[in-house]
Amino acid sequence: MWRKIKWGIRIVVALILVAFFHYVLPQHDVVRVTGTEVIRTDFTAFNRLFYAQADAGNAEGTTRDIRLIYAVRDGDRVIVYRNEDTGTIWPPYFKFDSSNLQAEAQDLQSTKANPQWVIMTHYGWRIPFLSIYPNAVGIKAVDGPDVRIIPWFNIFFFLFLGFVVLLVRRMIAQFRERTVDPMLEDAGEVWDRVDDHADAAADKAKGIWGGFTAWLGTWKGKPRVPRK
Repeated sequence: MWRKIKWGIRIVVALILVAFFHYVLPQHDVVRVTGTEVIRTDFTAFNRLFYAQADAGNAEGTTRDIRLIYAVRDGDRVIVYRNEDTGTIWPPYFKFDSSNLQAEAQDLQSTKANPQWVIMTHYGWRIPFLSIYPNAVGIKAVDGPDVRIIPWFNIFFFLFLGFVVLLVRRMIAQFRERTVDPMLEDAGEVWDRVDDHADAAADKAKGIWGGFTAWLGTWKGKPRVPRK
């Protein structure tokens, strides 16, 4: 039973980490920009977490204007991106040029008859019923929808993460080998000595008790002397 609980906890933690990295790490879509818009958005307790901070220099509030970029993927699948500054807080994209990106997106608008394909770099998810949009962080014109994209940043990030995990595991193993294991061995030796002393004390107590009971036994066989 406990083994199943441990595996269940591991699976839940793994799913949380996968979802976290899938949301935060950059993704790349090949799309055609069809339009841009600025809308007034009211934040709720459900979707506020998925929005970045206000543009640099502006005050944060429960309601603000959000820049949107409308696009179409190959195969006429629509996608909508928001365009917000991330600043220096979270996630660490250090994006301060939302206005510039909006101007680039407007300049790269195209029609279905004469398409201009672009690579839209973004992070986040699109959840329509919560009014959540992925945040665009970059745009680049390409020749067609079949361009090959290699996520170099994600590759190097996971290589670095794997190196850090191995390094931490090695440090923990060395710490355990040099510090914890000797302490456990010393504690075991102390416990063995205590156990030996306890056994010796028990044996001595048994000897004393045995002598006492033997002494009591000598009185059982003595005849009673009648009083004159």
